[in-house]
Amino acid sequence: METRSKPWSFMLLAVVVAEASGFMPAEAAGWSKGSATFYGGSDASGTMGGACGYGNLYWTGYGTGTAALSEALGGGDGGWCNPPRAHFDMAQPAWLHIGIYKGGVVPVLYQRVACVKRGGVRFTMGGFEHFQLVLISNVAGTGDIKAVWVKGAGTERMPMSRNWGANWQSLAALAGQALTFGVTDTGGQTVVFPNVVPGLAFTSSLQFSY
Repeated sequence: METRSKPWSFMLLAVVVAEASGFMPAEAAGWSKGSATFYGGSDASGTMGGACGYGNLYWTGYGTGTAALSEALGGGDGGWCNPPRAHFDMAQPAWLHIGIYKGGVVPVLYQRVACVKRGGVRFTMGGFEHFQLVLISNVAGTGDIKAVWVKGAGTERMPMSRNWGANWQSLAALAGQALTFGVTDTGGQTVVFPNVVPGLAFTSSLQFSY
């Protein structure tokens, strides 16, 4: 496992409500000001999938504690999500931990924290002979991937490109080969996953750590 020296940049965000009076106190050390709303129903079915491409959030281990992030936090495309707003558009079950259904927009304080996951990083395969699409999920640490390479049993190492969200692609003929992936997160840590078995899904025994 190769580790490069870079600052941590954790992607799981802990959100707390400001005082009920509406007064937003000055940021404590490590905390920043933002705002939050919610969308979708109480079962979070309307927020399933999302821009990260995880699909069924229960199966991939993320559940309903999710939020769409504004441009300033890593995504978003307008309105409350315009920069420089730090805004969370949360799934309703997550929202109800910090606000009430009729609450509208609430001020929050937030900070980035490490993603803690059970088990190893998961690879879900798609595509066909000359197009491999891989969803990489259950990622601990920063929880966010910035680069991936792949090596087949009969090929050299080659970079993959981001298709969308957490899905990465290769246009090489890799079907039927045991694959080795090198995955680098946004904190700069690289983990090599050897002999990922071809098939619909594979859970490794390796995980990112700090």
